[in-house]
Amino acid sequence: MSRLLIIGCGGVAQVAISKCCQNSEVFNEIMIASRTVSKCEALKAKLEKSTDTLITTAKVDADNVKELVELIRSYKPDAVLNVALPYQDLTIMDACLECGVHYIDTANYEPEDTTDPAWKEIYDKRCKEKGFSAYFDYSWQWAYEDKFKNAGICGLLGTGFDPGVTSVFVAYAKKHYFDRIDTIDILDCNGGDHGYPFATNFNPEINLREVSAPGSYMEDGKWVEIPAMSIKREYDFEGVGMKDMYLLHHEEIEALGRNFPEVKRIRFFMTFGQSYLTHMKCLENVGMLSTEAIDFEGTKIVPIQFLKALLPDPASLGPRTKGKTNIGCIFTGVKDGKEKKLYIYNVCDHEECYKEVGSQAISYTTGVPAMIGAMMVVTGKWCKPGVFTTDEFDPDPYMEALNKWGLPWKVDEDPVLVD
Repeated sequence: MSRLLIIGCGGVAQVAISKCCQNSEVFNEIMIASRTVSKCEALKAKLEKSTDTLITTAKVDADNVKELVELIRSYKPDAVLNVALPYQDLTIMDACLECGVHYIDTANYEPEDTTDPAWKEIYDKRCKEKGFSAYFDYSWQWAYEDKFKNAGICGLLGTGFDPGVTSVFVAYAKKHYFDRIDTIDILDCNGGDHGYPFATNFNPEINLREVSAPGSYMEDGKWVEIPAMSIKREYDFEGVGMKDMYLLHHEEIEALGRNFPEVKRIRFFMTFGQSYLTHMKCLENVGMLSTEAIDFEGTKIVPIQFLKALLPDPASLGPRTKGKTNIGCIFTGVKDGKEKKLYIYNVCDHEECYKEVGSQAISYTTGVPAMIGAMMVVTGKWCKPGVFTTDEFDPDPYMEALNKWGLPWKVDEDPVLVD
């Protein structure tokens, strides 16, 4: 039995909260906190009739450490689940540190203002030293390692699907199938159709930043950076069919490269349709993906934030989206002296997700692992002082929970490899 404070009430948060309410034996009390308390209240009213979990709500500014500390001290949770924006990771970690409470999130930190001189100085140094230019990386959160250890609290980073489940797949493959893993290809396929000419399946600002940035992968322990969308492959995904996929930078590569140094190459691919890419390129060409504020008739606006206000809310896509997702990891390596290959993956149906929790599969495949990660921490199965990614614990209880809570996985021992 535990008490969990959940910060955020967007599409992913609503799935995580719904799954916590299904899991009342572990989460007997939760608090939903957000800037927009009316969203929290509406979700509470929707869920409390069909759960034994006691739900309360609160208003909080997740950018304000003082407000967060006051809320944590007032509610006294066993852990804080951050399903707000990656911009707020550090303020929430600071508040958890001050209060001595465990911390869980789904994506690593990135700054909202990429022109901030203090951040940019550190960023430029990292780009030069490490060789990749993505705005997001783990260094900011790994810097809390000693602080969390000394406070006796656990920080679980990136328990979404990718990162999160994909990293657990790596740990599971290493534990049960390989003596040595040589290559990892992480494949993220969304075969869903929402009917809009252009929309993003999660926060548009975060999504478009990620997709329009240079791609990168790790080879022989070093980063190789390439122009955005310059490496394309085709793959035939179960439940979806043949899709074009493109190599992107993704955060779990960084953690896996650190924790599995024997792996020679780690890549991440995501599928995109031509309509999406055409719209995105057009928006990029006219400056709408810029993160730098401009003056518009005396008002400062950030183009990508303005674009976000124009695009459909990802949380609204559920009733419109049909089709399936297929996300997993393809491995090559050695077992008992013989070469081996393996694909561990999940297929998720958009319409089935909507029937269950009113969400499309992209939010579902992130929100369910967020609940599972929180469950691992509060039950003590994954809980030790320090800051960790999901590949650093015993994968078995997490993998069992995926099957139980809506994301069953499959193993293909003879997959087609990506060249």
